[in-house]
Amino acid sequence: MSTARSSTASVQQLEIARACPYSPNPQHVDFQREGRPVKVTLATLKPGAPVWAVSRHGDVRTMLTDERFSADRQEQGFPFQVDGQPGNFRRTMISMDGPEHRDVRRAVTGEFALKRIKEMRPDIQQIVDDCIDGMLTGPKPTDLVEALALPVPSLVICGQLGVPYEDHEFFQSRSHSLLLRGVSAEERLRALDDLLDYLSDLITRKEADPPDDLLGRQIVKLRGAGTYRREDLARMAFLLLVAGHETTANMISLGTMALLDRPDDAAFLRTNPQEIPVAVEEFLRFFTIAEFIPTRVATEDVELGGSLIEAGDVLVALGNTANRDPDVFPHGGELNIRRGTRNQLAFGYGAHVCLGQHLARLELEIVHETLLRRIPSLRSAVPTAELPFKKDADIYGIHEFPVTW
Repeated sequence: MSTARSSTASVQQLEIARACPYSPNPQHVDFQREGRPVKVTLATLKPGAPVWAVSRHGDVRTMLTDERFSADRQEQGFPFQVDGQPGNFRRTMISMDGPEHRDVRRAVTGEFALKRIKEMRPDIQQIVDDCIDGMLTGPKPTDLVEALALPVPSLVICGQLGVPYEDHEFFQSRSHSLLLRGVSAEERLRALDDLLDYLSDLITRKEADPPDDLLGRQIVKLRGAGTYRREDLARMAFLLLVAGHETTANMISLGTMALLDRPDDAAFLRTNPQEIPVAVEEFLRFFTIAEFIPTRVATEDVELGGSLIEAGDVLVALGNTANRDPDVFPHGGELNIRRGTRNQLAFGYGAHVCLGQHLARLELEIVHETLLRRIPSLRSAVPTAELPFKKDADIYGIHEFPVTW
């Protein structure tokens, strides 16, 4: 088999915007049809930095599991457009490799074990019911994002971590700045520093008498192991806080949009609520909101799917396209809530697979079941095409979603 090599010839710039909420960028589909990783340029990286767009399901899985592809951008000299971008964020566990990553992740894995997450169901159900009570007694139309999609995961992760929910406007605004593509590197770093300072102060207050929340339990556990460092715990808390509300909030909005656009599917799930977990898995696959988050740097020359990736080259996973790979998902461009597959890549894959995947699934299942049951007449107040989609953010979603009933 021939192997494509890096070339100095002119290459395409990777396009970011989706064709619509229901379709990936056509360029990415063309890349997948080529059957191998494709060399591109990326506006957020220094000009000329070799970047490979990886769009096939199998190639993305290899990219995320082969140890020759590093998640550690700092050590590999990741060619950011602005030196230092995105600052200390790269030293959270999603940007660590090998034993370092394993040890940091292992310290908190038990907090997200399936058994512990299942025990949270009554509390999450109460949060969802309270939010829907507020919707039903408030004005119509209402913004589903503000009334339900954002507060539910924010309240859940705040309760789990021990972060005061009354501070949600502060951390949500900083999270928003971190994820917008048009925000300068300086603004991103300022938002990051604000969040790290806030969490460090919060952890300091917990140190004298650690409470029974995730941060308090980590203080006790890490002190006992002799490995406690406030700075490290603040970075862990930052990652969990931002990831714990932004991703799930966007999936709540998009899943609800899909059901309102497809009343037959909504009717089916309303009468067959036991099938909601299957539908949630399909929503995760179909929308793949963290489309460009997984990136790697080659530490040596590696052949991947017919292309020669050279040491120092950057790889970007086109997750939304990979999750529609026809070799893995027949008719993958169609939303089929009865598909019943769990090999989608919305949570990543391998050692770095999303730590909070069980929690996200449970929140989505409870929200959709409760909405379908309690507000059967729910409908969008504006045409889907007029919704303000997050074309400007690293996590896809909807800025505002007016609904009525």
